[in-house]
Amino acid sequence: MRIAVIGAGVVGSLIARELCKYDVEVLLIEKNLDVGWGVTKANSAILHAGYDDPIGSTRARFCSVGNLMYTELSRELDFEIKRIGSYVLAFNDEEISVLHKLLVQGEKNGVPNLSIHDRETILSREPMINPQVKMGLWAPTAGITEPWMVAIAAVENALENGLKLFLNEEVVDFEKRESGIVNVITNKRVHRVDVVINAAGLFADEIAKLAGAEYVPLHPRKGQYILLDKKLGNTVRSVIFPTPTEKSKGILVLPTIDGGLLLGPTAEDLPSDRKNDLTTTNEGIQSVKNFALRLVPEIDFSLVVKTFAGLRPESPQKDFFIGKSEIVPNFVNAMAMRSPGLTAAPAIAKYIVEEVLQQQMGLNLTTKKDFKPTRKGIKKYAELSLEEWQRAVKENPSAGRMICFCNEVTEAEIVEAIRRGARTLDGVKFRTRAMFGRCQGGFCMSKILKILERELGTDASQIVLKSPNSWVVDGKVRE
Repeated sequence: MRIAVIGAGVVGSLIARELCKYDVEVLLIEKNLDVGWGVTKANSAILHAGYDDPIGSTRARFCSVGNLMYTELSRELDFEIKRIGSYVLAFNDEEISVLHKLLVQGEKNGVPNLSIHDRETILSREPMINPQVKMGLWAPTAGITEPWMVAIAAVENALENGLKLFLNEEVVDFEKRESGIVNVITNKRVHRVDVVINAAGLFADEIAKLAGAEYVPLHPRKGQYILLDKKLGNTVRSVIFPTPTEKSKGILVLPTIDGGLLLGPTAEDLPSDRKNDLTTTNEGIQSVKNFALRLVPEIDFSLVVKTFAGLRPESPQKDFFIGKSEIVPNFVNAMAMRSPGLTAAPAIAKYIVEEVLQQQMGLNLTTKKDFKPTRKGIKKYAELSLEEWQRAVKENPSAGRMICFCNEVTEAEIVEAIRRGARTLDGVKFRTRAMFGRCQGGFCMSKILKILERELGTDASQIVLKSPNSWVVDGKVRE
């Protein structure tokens, strides 16, 4: 049996890995040059507790369950999570009433250990918070991670368990018969399939339309962000939310997994024909500043590292759209994965494989006896003791050559990323954090380009940043 998963974001990657636990042939098809480069690449990177999702919604069904699954998942796949907890802050009586509603809603959604803290407790834990705060909803299970690394780790583990990965391939059509889809047609080849799982992010509605299956219309909701230097990484210790509105969870202040400070996002609904619009605006960035300062008044904006935007799929029902098609018998949707899609992803992957495919569709999937559940991440030499690092350098001198000084990434780590599949500058960046620091590649990009050139045995003019046309150099100035 051949099962094709379309889309290698965090949802599609975890579904593919879950499928690799069984004796089936699994194909993962991604139109980008690497995994985790769509919606997964640019978001708040939060593991939500689950109090914000309406009772009875599909979001509520999977969020708190998925949150708790991340502890074991991060252990198996060796990616970093930090359960730093979250506060929702209230500054007036009306907002306090919302906190109490969220507390009840969260408890009914199965969120453990929620509590409401008074001003003194909040300021003792978060002294940089606006002192006008009155109360806050504390959710200790909330956390942060790197979403792209979840996808990368899942795919690396799946590859070791037999996954067939097809990057830079865009699905352009399907061949169907009465029994359902028999071939997935891409811009490069034709894949024979028995089942198709649609996890195509912002473009999942278009994939479902091609297949003739049910869908919900998706439009992009843009979120603009400000990333600040690691010098401000201890400004807050937990994820700081304002009281949410019907439109969004609001503009947040939170630490990043690598020690920076992240502000955002805005919530701007765009028409469906702007699914590639990642521009930032003066108005949007100023809005992030203004709202962040309401939560944390003493943010030093002279230490901005970068501004950026991410897109997340939104639909009219503001909920996930998950399940088998009643029109196309062998087609499954994992669509409209808006927030908290990252948090819910492990639970959704398990649900689709165990309940949708096996119970609802009646597929008899046999568990592999030799499935390898663990994957080891790239060693970070700067995190070793000095003695351990010295021993590592004796074995591999490239472990002593620092390439990215902002994030302390060595040549050995960059070479390992390339050997694991990085073929672009961003491929190295998202696997190692090189070029993620305050210089944003200003000092290390040229060195990484040369390492890619050497390791791939190609000319630097053939190496791109993140897309087929994003070349960095056009050739040598002189021989």
